[in-house]
Amino acid sequence: MTSRGTTGPVLRRATQLLTAFTPDRPALTLTQLSRRAGLPLTTTHRLVAELVQCGLLERDADGRHRVGLRLWEIASLAPRGLGLRERALPYMEDLFAVTRENVQLAVREGVESVYVERLAGRHAVPVLTRVGGRFPLHPTGVGRVLLAHAPAEIQESVLAAPLTRFTPLTVTDPDALRKILADVRAHGFAVNDRQVTMDSLSVAAPIRAADGEVVAAVSIVVAAGTALPAALAPAVRATAQGITRALRS
Repeated sequence: MTSRGTTGPVLRRATQLLTAFTPDRPALTLTQLSRRAGLPLTTTHRLVAELVQCGLLERDADGRHRVGLRLWEIASLAPRGLGLRERALPYMEDLFAVTRENVQLAVREGVESVYVERLAGRHAVPVLTRVGGRFPLHPTGVGRVLLAHAPAEIQESVLAAPLTRFTPLTVTDPDALRKILADVRAHGFAVNDRQVTMDSLSVAAPIRAADGEVVAAVSIVVAAGTALPAALAPAVRATAQGITRALRS
């Protein structure tokens, strides 16, 4: 069913409402949803009622709305999420058990990375990423792995766009980043030294499907200055190779 008007089909409008929620805005009133989604209040009221009835949204006692558990159940069935996570988790847990540091798993979606799993210890360095969250490709370890093995048109699209600077050390020069991506392909791992926060260092390695295509990346994130990338790389690469074998079995 598509009701064509200035705001587009019903499904598109429902998506606008669902994507209005963000990590810093997990609960929204009808008025806030209307404003953030760019939809009339009457349309928002009707669609939200339907989404609540379906379990895709939930309504708090104070009248605000949140993403519903049913939506999470559906999203968890995504093959690049659930299937990959199930195969990767034992190897990620092994790396975490040895290091007690952040261990992250990500895939590429367009020109961004999407994090599908993360293990973190109580005393691990804080990170800006979250499970289900998106992040630019250029500054992170997993992002650089995924970008280095992405199709040429994706690489050029990222390099041609303004590159966000997260710290004074973030590489934002396209030519410098091209050299970094070439090193990633040559050495089989990526290093992010204080590129996202000034207190973090990450090392990431590629995970490959049966046909050799890089489908994901795994990384470890530690406090900057506590370890050398060369010391972390063998364990991270071994984890990536283990997950690769699991995907091929």
